[in-house]
Amino acid sequence: MKEEFVKDYVFPMFRANAIYEGEYLLGTSIARPLIAKRQAEIAALTGADSVSHGATGKGNDQVRFELGYLGINSNLTIIAPWREWDLNSREKLMAYAKKHNIKIEKKGNKSPYSMDANLLHISYEGLVLEDPNAKPEEEMWRWTKSPQEAPDSVETIEIEYEKGDPVALNGVRLSPAKMLESLNEIGGRNGIGRIDIVENRFVGMKSRGCYETPGGTIMLKAHRAIESIALDREAAHFKDELMPRYAKTIYNGFWFSPEREMMQAAIDKSQENVNGTVKLELYKGNVTVIGRDSAKNNLFNAEFCTFEEDEVYNQKDAEGFIKLNALRFIISGKNKKFYGDA
Repeated sequence: MKEEFVKDYVFPMFRANAIYEGEYLLGTSIARPLIAKRQAEIAALTGADSVSHGATGKGNDQVRFELGYLGINSNLTIIAPWREWDLNSREKLMAYAKKHNIKIEKKGNKSPYSMDANLLHISYEGLVLEDPNAKPEEEMWRWTKSPQEAPDSVETIEIEYEKGDPVALNGVRLSPAKMLESLNEIGGRNGIGRIDIVENRFVGMKSRGCYETPGGTIMLKAHRAIESIALDREAAHFKDELMPRYAKTIYNGFWFSPEREMMQAAIDKSQENVNGTVKLELYKGNVTVIGRDSAKNNLFNAEFCTFEEDEVYNQKDAEGFIKLNALRFIISGKNKKFYGDA
């Protein structure tokens, strides 16, 4: 499932530069459709008539899982213990797990954070994080070094893109899953990808969560960089206008919806010429683009944008362009002069 997850879910989402509410890279949201799909497939293979999930009755995941189940096989019976059984607290869950010999990783006698990990990210909720004004414990973070403890030297990498997807790292071609695993390792040791946010859940409440998405943070920066030279201006702007709706659709659990598929078709079409390489410097939590190139699809033309003398652009043409764009202001100004502000 690792390759399928990155190739068919993570990469399509990153072609859109999807971010929910300006910060969240949707690491949990994008995993739920595949889990639901695989559960439904296993149910069909084994002749099972029911599926279950461990999401609470307060969160987004119950919606994401169940929209997935019902979208694939509406005849499945859904069992949701948090909502249906007497397991409505973390302590009751811990007691249930102990009674039934279900091992749960924890430090000492402390109840663990509510965590979700996949190839794209790891998330943390609960405990001290339920106070949005409380600083996370440093020992909570598992994937990334603290930026203060990251190496004192810059690490430079190069990512090659084909049709909007990363295909090679430092000149070595990698499968989608290996690409993300490698970027996670590189980003993690350089303190990249930590965020601490309060987000608006689909069910109506606000929630505080911390996330580590080292590889995804690098991919987002690199993808926007290659798009900056290979993607037409209006196509890029249209994508940016579409992105919040696309991100919200995934966040709310509608991956299998016709509207997501419609948006995906437009996004994928925009990526046909997004080919080339991006060079980045990684240093103590920062990702800095230091170069981008596209051998066949580069729309950056130095002959046109140079500050030196050129033979391809007549600067006098700008005068008419400006006047045409100012025409509505000119007409409005004349009206105000003739009729006043009333």
